[in-house]
Amino acid sequence: MKAGLTRRMPSPAMIVALIALMFSTTGLADAARHAVTSAIAGHPISTQPRAGGILLLGQNRKFPASAIPTVKNATRLNGETAEQLTGTCPPATVDVGTWCLDSAPYPLTNADAGKNNFIWASKACEAEGGWLPSASELLGAAERVKLESTIHDSPLTAAINQDPSRGLKDEREMSSSLVTTEAGSAAAGSEGVSEGATGNPRQGQPNPIPLPANSLPESLQYVTVYDNSNNGGFAGSEPVSAPENFRCAFNPTPGAVNNAKS
Repeated sequence: MKAGLTRRMPSPAMIVALIALMFSTTGLADAARHAVTSAIAGHPISTQPRAGGILLLGQNRKFPASAIPTVKNATRLNGETAEQLTGTCPPATVDVGTWCLDSAPYPLTNADAGKNNFIWASKACEAEGGWLPSASELLGAAERVKLESTIHDSPLTAAINQDPSRGLKDEREMSSSLVTTEAGSAAAGSEGVSEGATGNPRQGQPNPIPLPANSLPESLQYVTVYDNSNNGGFAGSEPVSAPENFRCAFNPTPGAVNNAKS
C-alpha cells in the first residue's frame, strides 16, 4: 500500500451486487437472493419500517405509504379545520371563488338616496371591510350573482325592478373602473387654489389666483355594467359625481357562517 492512501471498504450495495453475481450462474441463485434480501450485516430488509432495518423503495421508487407516519388529527390546527382557517364568505354575500360579492346591491336608506356617487360608494364598501369591485370582477361574477339588468331580462337570474309604482327602468351597476372623456388635467380633478395662498417671496413668485376645487370632474367617469342574460355587459359610463347602484366585494373571513355558492 502506498503512503498517504487509505484502504476503502466495499459499500453494502457493492457486496449485494457481488453476491448476486456470484450465485446468478448456479442453482443457488434463488436461495442467494433470498439470503441477501433477508439481511445485510445484521440489518433486516423489508418494505415495512423496522428498528435498525433497511427499507425497500416501492416500484415507483418512493417509500411505500405504510412507511410514512401519519399525524393524529392532521385535518385540524388548534382545533380548527382548513375552511375555518382560510375563511368563508361573510353573510349576505356569494362565494365567487377566491373572493366574495354582495348578493344584492347596497341597501340605501331614504336619507342616503342620491348621495351614492363614486366617492360615497367607495367609502361605504371600505367601511364594510371590503372594496368597490372593478368592471372585470362584476362581469366575471355575472353567472353567480343577480346583477342589475334591463326590464326584459330574467328575474330569476338578474335583479329586475318589477314595481310599477317605482317606475320600470333599466338598471346598471357602478364599478371601480374609471375612464376619461377628456385629456389632461380636466380629467383628473383639481384641488384648486385656496384663498390666502401666496407665492414664495424668496423666489419672487407672485401670489396665485384663487380657484375653486374640482374634486369630481365631469370628464372622469366610472364604467357601469349590467347582467345581460348572465353574460355580463357594459352599460356605458357616468360621471364620478353621479349616483348609481353598487355592491361591495370582500375577502373570505375566518369564522364566517355563510358559504353560499350561488
